[in-house]
Amino acid sequence: MHQIEITYTKNLHTQCKHLQSGNKITTDAPVENHGTGKAFSPTDLAATALGSCLLTIMGIAAQTHGINIDDSVARVTKIMSKDPRRIGKIIVEIDIPYELSTKEQRLLKQAAKGCPVHHSLHPDIEKEIIINFNA
Repeated sequence: MHQIEITYTKNLHTQCKHLQSGNKITTDAPVENHGTGKAFSPTDLAATALGSCLLTIMGIAAQTHGINIDDSVARVTKIMSKDPRRIGKIIVEIDIPYELSTKEQRLLKQAAKGCPVHHSLHPDIEKEIIINFNA
């Protein structure tokens, strides 16, 4: 069990604290929804969680099989839908800066399919995952 404590500070800002580590994240409403856009929005965090989870799951597989994916980068694009306002699509493009064998590439792609965040997001949210090797 993991717990997070969230405090509404003011002006559409929250402070989220991971109780186990003490790490904190501040959120703000996006500009198009009455915020200032000076921090992650809650929907930004949901989209970010997908990219971070994909890299983490791939990292576990890489570590297990002696594959280096250090300095790999995931770029996340979140596209909102209207009526109802929700996340409509998340695009995650992952660049792995190494030339890997076909077997290693297949192993990492297969690991990415096990991402718990991907499986936790509503099926109506379109998810596009692109993995570039030797990028």
